[in-house]
Amino acid sequence: MSRARTRPTRDDTKEKLFEAAARVFAERGIGAASIETIAAAAGFTRGAFYSNFASKDDLIVAMLEDHVERSIAHHRDLLARHRTPDDYVAALRATERSRHDPLGQAPLLHMELILYVARAEKRRPELAKRLRARRKLVAEIVSSTMRAAGTGVRDPAWASAMLLALEDGFRLHRLIDPDSTPADSFFRAVSDLRKLARD
Repeated sequence: MSRARTRPTRDDTKEKLFEAAARVFAERGIGAASIETIAAAAGFTRGAFYSNFASKDDLIVAMLEDHVERSIAHHRDLLARHRTPDDYVAALRATERSRHDPLGQAPLLHMELILYVARAEKRRPELAKRLRARRKLVAEIVSSTMRAAGTGVRDPAWASAMLLALEDGFRLHRLIDPDSTPADSFFRAVSDLRKLARD
């Protein structure tokens, strides 16, 4: 008879550190959050932290990477089941951000972490890599759904860049002034753009 696993896997440890870091960053701020505090909040030792990440900066980059990977997997799943633009957007509106994605549930923290990493010039290429992955995915979604609807897009890559800028902009506006920026602002804007394209 095999013995049951009692120690968490490496992936389990990372997920708990991501969740703990999100809580600690939100409570104390990124700069004031220490590795010891993050590790303790996750129920681990400082050694467990360093067995997974070289520094707090590495943890933050890994959190951003995890968020992008989860987002891409989610969108690919939706795309496999909803082929036309209207169906895809309706499905996207109906889904909630994963409870297992700390940054999906905390848009302000997500933005803070991006800016934190962007301040270190040598780490900006890592952010750029994730931005390019998001753009590539959205370009694929635009091309696939428009083709299924019997139409096309002249430049899917540019359409992708515009859509992501629009989404990021509305997210920031909602954080600053939620009264004038409804939660569905991005979806309303996409719907209006599609109407303009058809007219």
